[in-house]
Amino acid sequence: MELKMKIDRMKYTVEMSNKLNELLERTYDAEKGFKQAADKVENPTLKKFFKERVNQRYEFGHALKDEIKSFGQSPDKGGSTKGTLHRNWIDLKTFFSNNNEEAMLEEVNRGEKEAIETYNDILHDKEFVLPPTTESLLMRQRNAIRETLETAEIFESAVS
Repeated sequence: MELKMKIDRMKYTVEMSNKLNELLERTYDAEKGFKQAADKVENPTLKKFFKERVNQRYEFGHALKDEIKSFGQSPDKGGSTKGTLHRNWIDLKTFFSNNNEEAMLEEVNRGEKEAIETYNDILHDKEFVLPPTTESLLMRQRNAIRETLETAEIFESAVS
């Protein structure tokens, strides 16, 4: 019985770490995407907004790494292939768009909505009971992403 409990705990730890690493990859991707957006736009307000998101996601990444380590696991080191493809798509869309700012903000909206879904999937997963520290961290980050989405939507309506 005790061995089964140890195995279940190890399985939980590895699965939770995998879910947090998925968020960490998305965070890396978002950080890189916001940096790319900041480099492409001319509007100083948008540039500042994107740079602030770069710093925010950098901080999110460190918090997620610490949480993964608290489970005794190793954090992933880089972004996902999907994220790289998404950033390449941003390059192509920006090249063909008449309004770079609007194109960037559309992509931010899409990416932030996907991020919120990923956070919600973990927060509402019935198979896992999140430790209070993990749940609190994920809720804070998800809520900050919601605020980013709301701000990006305001900016998008202003530049379109």
